[in-house]
Amino acid sequence: MGVFCRRTELCCALRGEDVARFALHFGKKRMAKLPVFEKWQAGTQPEYLHPEYKSSVKRAPTRPLIVLPHTLSERTGPVFGQQAIRQTDHDLTAQHAGAPLGERIVVTGRVLDEGGRPARGALIEVWQANAAGRYLHKLDQHNAPLDPNFSGCGRTLTDGEGRYRFLSIKPGAYPWGNHANAWRPAHIHFSIFGDGLLSRLVTQMYFPGDPLLDYDPIYSCISDEKAKRRLISTFDWENTSPEFALGYRFDIVLRGREATPMEQ
Repeated sequence: MGVFCRRTELCCALRGEDVARFALHFGKKRMAKLPVFEKWQAGTQPEYLHPEYKSSVKRAPTRPLIVLPHTLSERTGPVFGQQAIRQTDHDLTAQHAGAPLGERIVVTGRVLDEGGRPARGALIEVWQANAAGRYLHKLDQHNAPLDPNFSGCGRTLTDGEGRYRFLSIKPGAYPWGNHANAWRPAHIHFSIFGDGLLSRLVTQMYFPGDPLLDYDPIYSCISDEKAKRRLISTFDWENTSPEFALGYRFDIVLRGREATPMEQ
């Protein structure tokens, strides 16, 4: 608070052009101390236009994108109200009166920046289909049962090491009408939001050994094979809970050449 008051007093003592020069000087000093974000490597992110993924044809940009330089606000914010997160929001199996049907899973991982540093206090939100492959959403009319004890949404904050943990049910595959006999592999949607992110980042986590991955145009629209495999979780024996739930690990890298592919 002392630092803030000192800056306030200094600004009050300045007038006109002096205020503008001070603000510019202070902004440059802050920018100089902030890390420079690495760009995503070509081929490691989903293509905007991937004809096999039919909806991308209509929404893909028709002109080259314009890259804007990062300003102070993009590199330091935004922030969100962390008090809105309850301690039990990470457990998708304990949100109703009874236990949901399906195979219980524990999903853990770390959120890191391009230098391997932890993203502390980041908001991680997940949503998914139930064990039968159906979302609790009015637009999902898949002929599969809803589970009265499973809503399919959860959220948590990363700790000081960038770690997160969710307890859930393994989602089922479901048809989605993109092409003949089209089925989406089992997956969990992830949203990441926090300091230094201009807007939330969204990605999907898949499960190892899923035969539907080879037939899924959303998964295959990433040309870099190594980047594509970063979307597949790994079986995690250490976090498997005896006689209760299997563990899976899914680390998320926000930027740089090892970045996790994000939805564009």
